[in-house]
Amino acid sequence: MNISVVIPLLNEQESLKELYDWIAKVMQSNRFSYEIIFIDDGSTDNSWSIIKQLSKEDDNVKGIRFMKNFGKSQALHAGFNKAKGDVVITMDADLQDNPDEIPELYDMIVNQNYDLVSGWKKKRYDSVLTKNLPSKLFNWAARKTSGVRLNDFNCGLKAYHVDVVKNIDVNGEMHRYIPVLAKNAGFSNIGEKVVQHQARKYGETKFGMNRFIHGFLDLITIWFISRFGRRPMHLFGALGVLMFGIGFAFALYLGIDKLFINPTGRLITQRPQFYIALATMIIGTQFFVAGFLGEIILRTKESKQRYLVKQELNF
Repeated sequence: MNISVVIPLLNEQESLKELYDWIAKVMQSNRFSYEIIFIDDGSTDNSWSIIKQLSKEDDNVKGIRFMKNFGKSQALHAGFNKAKGDVVITMDADLQDNPDEIPELYDMIVNQNYDLVSGWKKKRYDSVLTKNLPSKLFNWAARKTSGVRLNDFNCGLKAYHVDVVKNIDVNGEMHRYIPVLAKNAGFSNIGEKVVQHQARKYGETKFGMNRFIHGFLDLITIWFISRFGRRPMHLFGALGVLMFGIGFAFALYLGIDKLFINPTGRLITQRPQFYIALATMIIGTQFFVAGFLGEIILRTKESKQRYLVKQELNF
C-alpha cells in the first residue's frame, strides 16, 4: 500500500464528507493505493456516524473510536499503530490542510529519501495576536531547544516514512514534537515543505491560548527526556554533588574557624553559614534520592494503555 492518511478529529461532522471526497479524488487521480484512518477522539456530535457511513461505502475508509477524549497525541498513536502504507500522511479534519499537497509529500519521502517532511504554513489565515505571534515565538523556542530546524512544528500536515511512525512513541501532548522524537530515535533526514493554509470553513478551533503554555512545558519535558531520559542520575547526581559540595565546604569552613581561628566567637548555630551548609547538604541529598528513584523507575516501568478504543471499522 502506498499511503495511509491518519486523521485525528473531535466534533468535525460538517467537514468529514467533504474532506473524504477531496482525499479520495487526489488518491484516485494519482493512482495511489491508500487507506484513510479516521480517529474519533471522543466526539459528541455525529462524526462517528458519518465515519461509519463512509466506511460502508468505501473499504479504504477505516475508523477508530475512543471511549472519550484522550487527546491528539493518543489519537495519532492509535492511527500509527494501524497504518499499513509505505508513507503515512497526517492532517487535521477541519479542512485547513490541503489534500492536494499529498502527492508532493509522498514524492519527497519515496524519491528524495526524507524520513519525515513537515508542512510549513507560511501564509496563515489565523488571528495575528492570538495564534500567529504566539506560534512564531513557540517555533523559535522549539528550534533553539531541539536543534530541529523547522519553521512550523504545529502544522498537522506531515509525511512520514512508515519506519518512523512504527518506532516513535507519541504520548501526552507530544504530537507537536514528533520531528524531535524522530530525530532522537535516529531519523535525522527531516525536511520541510511550504503548504497552503486555508481558512477554517466549519466550526471553531479546538485549541486555545493554553496550548502554547502546554507546548512550552512539553518542550522542557522533551528536552530533559532527550538528554537525560535514559540516565537521570547523570543530571540529578551532578546537581547533588554540586549542592552537597557547597554545603560541605561551608561546614568545613565553620569547623576550622571554630576550632582553630576564632574558638571564642559566636556559636556555629548563630552564624548564617551554618544554615546555608545545612540547607545545601539536604538539597544535595534530595537530588541524589531523585536520581536513584529515576533510575529505579526507568528499570521497572511497564507500558500502560493510554487510551481505550470503543469501536473499530474495516481493520
